[in-house]
Amino acid sequence: MSADQIPDVSVVIPVHDEAGAAGQLAKDIAAAFQGRSYEMIFVDDASRDTTLAELRALMPEMPTLRVLAHATNAGQSRAVRTGVLAARAPIVVTLDGDGQNPPHDAPRLADALMAAPANVGLVGGVRARRQDSGAKRQASLWANRIRKKLLNDDADDTGCGLKAFRRDLFLRLPYFDHIHRYLPALMIREGFENRYLDVDHRHRETGRSKYTNWGRLVASFSDLLGVMWLKTRSRQPGPVSEF
Repeated sequence: MSADQIPDVSVVIPVHDEAGAAGQLAKDIAAAFQGRSYEMIFVDDASRDTTLAELRALMPEMPTLRVLAHATNAGQSRAVRTGVLAARAPIVVTLDGDGQNPPHDAPRLADALMAAPANVGLVGGVRARRQDSGAKRQASLWANRIRKKLLNDDADDTGCGLKAFRRDLFLRLPYFDHIHRYLPALMIREGFENRYLDVDHRHRETGRSKYTNWGRLVASFSDLLGVMWLKTRSRQPGPVSEF
């Protein structure tokens, strides 16, 4: 695909200190999307290891690979937004940079969204056989239950990094840190529907998680209050006519 061609799908991957994983993930994505119209955008969130260097070294042999870099660490949600702003395709697929989301599921989510009616804004992955510690799975289970109850959304696994969404709709959403965990609720707030597909999940092979259960709890409390407030401040106009 030439530089002036608009791809069908942009795959956005935020990474921070993922040396040893990011390069292999790029190769796995290329294999998953072989023969398709796509681009992949890795956003390095000011890594302190060799993540950026490893990705840049792959660029000559991978024409669909784009690498962006933050000068200062700004977090996963900002890295996702940076990638979406740079994306050229109307459909964006996100994956976590740790490699736990197998890329072979990504085209399936993109295809499901492209085949869906225009009122479907997001197709989210649900980790059917999650390969994490029991403590992390239990924490996520309760967090998802509480979030669904308070926000009245329809996501059983909002923490899954594998999602497909319409780029223009994402950019209409109010941005805040950790927005990536509230995309289903915010899509519903804008009047759109979500769909979900089971996806695979694998053990982390390198590095370590950037989150702790306590850190998630502290951030989630204020985030939930904020999203609850946003939902109360939304009014839908119904169909819009132009004359």
